Order: sequence, then structure tokens, then C-alpha cells
Amino acid sequence: MSVWQNPASPDSPLCTTEGELLAVSITVDPRRLEALLEALALAQFPINPEIRHGTQTVVEFPAYRDRIAEVEGILEASGFPPQSLHAARMIEEIHASANRVQ
Repeated sequence: MSVWQNPASPDSPLCTTEGELLAVSITVDPRRLEALLEALALAQFPINPEIRHGTQTVVEFPAYRDRIAEVEGILEASGFPPQSLHAARMIEEIHASANRVQ
């Protein structure tokens, strides 16, 4: 599965040795939120999610590109559908958010 809409730009200001910083979102049925959070706690990097509730619950957090495969593996091992994961370049999310505020 590929979560990329746009390839990372090598000149991105949000790149490190772990790759470009991404905005990760996972859509989950509200009844499975606790199971998702427990699964994400298994990650080898800290995840401090923001949670938005609605018909579907959305869990959002930043992660570097090199960490996405780990998140995908955690989701798969925990029975979450791969299409529930979406990742976008953080720099684009920041610009989109700034444009919405104006």
C-alpha cells in the first residue's frame, strides 16, 4: 500500500534523516478507538495523537516518512484496514491550514 499523494521534495524544510515530516490520519469507527490507541502505543516512536470525533473518529499525529511502514504494520497486525491510513506532507497541511484561516 502506498500512502503518498505527492513524492517528498528533497528541499523540504521539514526533512531529517528519517525522511520528511508527514501529517498522518487514521479513520476508525468510534467503537474501535480504544483498540487503535492501544495498538499505536506499540510504536517505537512517541505518538501524541489529536482525536476528532464525528460519524467516524479521526486520529491525527505527525510522523516521519521512515516510520510509516511501522504504523502500517501495527494497523495490519491489529486488524485495522490499510485504507484507514492517510499521510500527507506536513508542509502542505500547514499551508492549507493557513489558507483556511485567512
